[in-house]
Amino acid sequence: MIPVCRLEDLPAGESVRVETIPPVAVFNADGELYAVDDTCSHQDASLSEGWLEGCWIECPLHAASFDLRTGEPTCLPARRPLRTHTLTVDEGMIHLHLAAGEESAA
Repeated sequence: MIPVCRLEDLPAGESVRVETIPPVAVFNADGELYAVDDTCSHQDASLSEGWLEGCWIECPLHAASFDLRTGEPTCLPARRPLRTHTLTVDEGMIHLHLAAGEESAA
């Protein structure tokens, strides 16, 4: 379990990049929290720098789009899904739970 930030420090419509291996992007989509691998599956671009609309994130490089709930691409040029990750909130702190085999860079 990796502390990300305080819930009040991630307002709706914003994201934060977590320096894990691989990096993870955490999004607050209208009050719902989502975490996916931060690197677009089409090409090396940070999704935390993309455009968030509802529960979809658009890659800033070639406009590939992904559903944050599932990690599935919603349009070309991306064809491969992103890994999704579990988040919990405890006493106002957002925590990231990485899948087995992944590690924190800290």
